[in-house]
Amino acid sequence: MSSLTALPPGPEEAPPADSLAHSRSRWLRLGAIALIVALLAVALVAALVHGRRTKAESGRTAADSAAAHAGSAQTLRLKGMTEAVQARSIQAPLLAGQQVGTLTITKLIPSGTRVKQGDLLVEFDRQAQTRDFIDKKALSDDQDDKVLEERAKEAAARAKDETEIKQAENSLSKARLEMEKVELLSRIDAEKARQDLDEAEATLTQLKETFSLKRKAAQASIRILEIQRDRTRETMLHAQANAALMQIHAPIDGIVVFNTIWKQGNMGEVQEGDQIRPGVPFMQVVDPSAMQVRVPVNQEDLLGLKVGEKARVHLDAYSDLVFEGQLESVDPMGRNGDFSAKLRNFSATFSIKGNDPRLMPDLSAAVELDRAGAANARSRSK
Repeated sequence: MSSLTALPPGPEEAPPADSLAHSRSRWLRLGAIALIVALLAVALVAALVHGRRTKAESGRTAADSAAAHAGSAQTLRLKGMTEAVQARSIQAPLLAGQQVGTLTITKLIPSGTRVKQGDLLVEFDRQAQTRDFIDKKALSDDQDDKVLEERAKEAAARAKDETEIKQAENSLSKARLEMEKVELLSRIDAEKARQDLDEAEATLTQLKETFSLKRKAAQASIRILEIQRDRTRETMLHAQANAALMQIHAPIDGIVVFNTIWKQGNMGEVQEGDQIRPGVPFMQVVDPSAMQVRVPVNQEDLLGLKVGEKARVHLDAYSDLVFEGQLESVDPMGRNGDFSAKLRNFSATFSIKGNDPRLMPDLSAAVELDRAGAANARSRSK
């Protein structure tokens, strides 16, 4: 009987290396896929949340825009310029009887100065007017002497002519007396007496006719001299008045404001030594205690305006300044619009309540009117 020999147990067999690498790679792919799926899920959730938020914000924006539009629809905004209720324009003087190209400023008050009525604002060079006055006065005195001399000559000539007429009348009377005794005279003497009578009558008639013509001629000569003297005297008075116009005084109490004018090839304010043409308005004296705004209103908006309606006045240059205003008047005559002749524009004036040192004329301003409040007020009044 054969015996079986038991063999000792051997070590366990290890798995192959390529099987382990394949298992590790599979787990890595599964992890990457899981990470990508997680990222996509997070992105999808974020997109959904953002979409809902954007939709909510757009809804609120639309609501706010609609509310703002509704509010603006109830407010009428008009643009215009500020101006003083009381203002006086100062212009370079227009000289009488002279053709002057320019006037030279010798003294000028600074802009923004507060003045009283009667204060000196500006003074122009008056030498030309003073010299013209002196020359014309001397010429007028000389011409006055010529008129007096001509009148004296005419008085002497008139006396002489009157004497000749008197002598001719005496000669005529004597010739008529001689004719009364013509029957006692000889034929030759009678004929001579008749000729003397005819000659005396003709001489008297001629003297009377020439006397009238001489008086008319003398009066015409004197009148010519008087006209020349009067013209010279008028020019002299014009020069005197022009010299007085060289000083301009404040017509009212207020503040001096310079205008921007065209001078020496550019736009600017006048200064001492500048030359400006007569009649050019270069300055204003305004009373800042009472200001107003003048705005253009088209005929569509005009229908809703009512005199006495309240408003708010904003200054574009100073956003922090807001004044209360009131519609004072609307011009009844309009002008054609800029783009259509059928649409007309009217000028409306709003008064400004209150005062501020920055509130000056010629500032751009906006006038706001509450259409809803005005409609409610009109409905209550009805």
